[in-house]
Amino acid sequence: MSDGARRTIRSTVQWVVSAAAAAPLIVGASGLPEATPGLALGLAVAAGLTRVMALPAVDRLLPSWLRAVDPRADIRPALDRDA
Repeated sequence: MSDGARRTIRSTVQWVVSAAAAAPLIVGASGLPEATPGLALGLAVAAGLTRVMALPAVDRLLPSWLRAVDPRADIRPALDRDA
């Protein structure tokens, strides 16, 4: 799986969980001023999940196809690689 696809899946999962947490507040609110707490909650959950998913310990718990960096990939800069 490509790195771009892996990032897309991770971001989608984070967004869905965030939206699910904020949905009751957003749906229950009829106007923008009343929906503000729901939007704020959704953004806070999304930011928190993004930060947690970036932790190396969490990344190691994920299946290899969902990790931030493929452990088999050579991520050293081109100048550091042996020719």
